[in-house]
Amino acid sequence: MADFFPAGDPAVAAAVERELRLLDPEVRRSPGLVDALLHPGFHEIGASGRLWDRPSVIASLAAETGAGAPVAVSGMRGVRLAPDLVHLTFDTEHDGRRAHRSSLWRRAAGEWLLYFHQGTPSAPEEF
Repeated sequence: MADFFPAGDPAVAAAVERELRLLDPEVRRSPGLVDALLHPGFHEIGASGRLWDRPSVIASLAAETGAGAPVAVSGMRGVRLAPDLVHLTFDTEHDGRRAHRSSLWRRAAGEWLLYFHQGTPSAPEEF
């Protein structure tokens, strides 16, 4: 779970809550739930190095099968960069793969939406 973010900043708290929702296997398999969390201009550089756009991420996550192992999250940190922009960094471990992650959350029409995400593979000794 999130172990650090500035107390009292509702923007950072909202971004953390929504980031954790996106890591929930049940949410990830639901195109409607994922759609509601992604900004229309969403893009990603995956830990594989692949470039992803919004439709391809929604389709890929919906295709995940089985209950899936939970994603272990550590080192969650967040900072508000501007009134409508929050930057989160954190580490994940899932199915033996570890990654450093960075997300930008933008507020649009009153909702915090994931605008950009990048995952970078990391070695176990880096955690």
